[in-house]
Amino acid sequence: MTDVSIYGLVLAGGKSRRMGRDKALLERDGQSQLAYIAGLLEDKVERVFVSTRAEQQDDSERSRYPRIVDRYEEMGPLAGILSAMEEHPDVHWLVVACDLPNISDETITHLVKNCSADHPFTAYVSSHDGLPEPLCAIYRAGSTGIIRRFAEEGIHCPRKILIRSDTYLLEQADPRSLDNINTPDDLAESILKAAS
Repeated sequence: MTDVSIYGLVLAGGKSRRMGRDKALLERDGQSQLAYIAGLLEDKVERVFVSTRAEQQDDSERSRYPRIVDRYEEMGPLAGILSAMEEHPDVHWLVVACDLPNISDETITHLVKNCSADHPFTAYVSSHDGLPEPLCAIYRAGSTGIIRRFAEEGIHCPRKILIRSDTYLLEQADPRSLDNINTPDDLAESILKAAS
């Protein structure tokens, strides 16, 4: 891609209101969903960080990893993305949400291999609506200013930012790979089981 380092960011700072339990701690094959995603990123990037809210940073699972604490409130996932980019502005960020049970090594590898050097963002096209998938995407070094301008205008939705920016889009090989889980019904239909 370039000689610029890539860091990984697992978004695990959500409040999981609709789920009613912490999505980062949902269990799969004896490990948390957070650990699964971090493991996928480890051999693709130079360093892996976990994005977290201040009140979550010391929990036993998140504290296993280097953490970047949100610098902003009420901005959803954008708080984590922007906080990471401000903390390490000279690296590319491979950002992945912790609530993607079907994501695979192939999905991450394809994204990294095909990251555009000419666009600030590289993301997959949603298999559901044809729009960018911002929570499995690469945010290039130097694009912090773009995101900050949108945030200052009150636009905190990462998808809207990618739609309105010069984003390089990739097709998903597996249409289900980026399906997320938000509710107990989603969980019941997924491969995950709630951690006891």
